[in-house]
Amino acid sequence: MKIITLVSAIILPFFNIPLIVKIVKRRSAHDISLSWLWGVWVCTVLMAPSGLSSVDPVWHYYTIINLITFTGVVIAVWRYR
Repeated sequence: MKIITLVSAIILPFFNIPLIVKIVKRRSAHDISLSWLWGVWVCTVLMAPSGLSSVDPVWHYYTIINLITFTGVVIAVWRYR
């Protein structure tokens, strides 16, 4: 069961990539709510210290990958909005 949760924690944040690709292809991010974007990103950043210092590998890897991929979403929205 631990392997399944670890794999899921690694794969889940990669679902941000299709959103980034969609924004770049359309060259527009006007349909993305800025309150949603900044709300999710700020919460992700505020939770990061917990995940980075955790001994639980699932939470640790999820935090790293989600922080990187969602920051990619923020950059794409910032660039194309």
